[in-house]
Amino acid sequence: MNQTSVSQVRSRTQVGIIGAGPAGLLLGRLLHLSGIDSVIIEARDREYVENRVRAGLLEQTTIDALTAAGMDGRLREQGVEHRGVEVRFGGERRRIPVNELTGGRSTWLYPQQEVVRDLVKARLDVGDPIVFDAENVQLSDVTGDCPRISYRVDGVDQVLDCDVIAGCDGFHGVSRQTIPQNVLKTFAKNYPFAWLGILADVPPSTDELIYAHHPNGFAMHSMRSSTVSRFYLQVEPDEELASWSDMRLWDELQIRLGCDDWSLAEGTITARGITPMRSFVSEPMQYGNLFLAGDAAHIVPPTAAKGLNLAVADVILLADALAAWMTEGDRTLLDDYSAEALSRVWQVQEFSRTMTSLLHHERSDPFDARLQRARLLSLCDSTEAMTTWSHRYSGLPRPWGGAGSARSALARGPAGAAS
Repeated sequence: MNQTSVSQVRSRTQVGIIGAGPAGLLLGRLLHLSGIDSVIIEARDREYVENRVRAGLLEQTTIDALTAAGMDGRLREQGVEHRGVEVRFGGERRRIPVNELTGGRSTWLYPQQEVVRDLVKARLDVGDPIVFDAENVQLSDVTGDCPRISYRVDGVDQVLDCDVIAGCDGFHGVSRQTIPQNVLKTFAKNYPFAWLGILADVPPSTDELIYAHHPNGFAMHSMRSSTVSRFYLQVEPDEELASWSDMRLWDELQIRLGCDDWSLAEGTITARGITPMRSFVSEPMQYGNLFLAGDAAHIVPPTAAKGLNLAVADVILLADALAAWMTEGDRTLLDDYSAEALSRVWQVQEFSRTMTSLLHHERSDPFDARLQRARLLSLCDSTEAMTTWSHRYSGLPRPWGGAGSARSALARGPAGAAS
């Protein structure tokens, strides 16, 4: 590291990563396993990053990636494998046996903040840098051979020279905003409803996720641990959180999730919030030597829990492409990154939209509600339909392939303990 002036420090790395969320941290881990240097720059402090509560339903492709990266230790100990899901409508309970129908694929519940904690620890244990509390992060020369990241930490201006920059800094980050408006195209959809989510100190009343379609609106029963449950209710997009007392919340959950042969346990509500439902995609996902991954490039509605998993798929592609270029000089995969990533993004958007349309409805439209019931019957009464749905729910096939796949850390198999 060279100090160029009293107030500025200049350094260099191969890959500069903006954002210490799951996408940026996993990318750093995969690059480390391929012998590629990286620096992660994060605007928030470590405590915030490690305690930022997000969903934690991991599809099979994500589990495979974390396993190959040697990051599945605590996940296997503390996570919960789900081999199926339950769908409720018309007062009936239907189970879709995902694991059986897909030949062994499952989903796991393991909170996103735990994934982040595991990745932060692994990175710091091997001495790879994470810069927390970075202020005024800016990108420059991203179309040149030496793109730069400038930022300030502890009152000192820093400049990081890179071979490439990975923008993993979320929807509101600086990375996507760096791409000129005449280059970037965005596609967005806002849904006419939102989710009211709560956490409650009560053991789950189910062993697997419950998706419920009801005339009052969608409901979902998930869990965070053996003693903490997670619930969601479809509400209006302009809903006032204050209008939902604890009693009203539990009463509505009892109604929407209710079945004659099942009861919902209630407990102390510890957190609540309203999440808007939206879809967003930006194209392209690369500009010069700047590459976007995760929420920096796309947002999906939470119905199918694809946000984190889609970010992981981006990172797998990007890590593989960077390994091919930086270890063997083949830039083919890197140049094709945006097209390959977007192909998967739009497939996942379509499935998330289908799931959202299947389970949510405008409560003033009884005709639409009847059509949804017909679709649910068509799904749950057909082994072929359930099989197709289960493959998509548990995750599209891993996004590795082509000439570069044999060069990636993931393709070489489980990494074991951090080295």
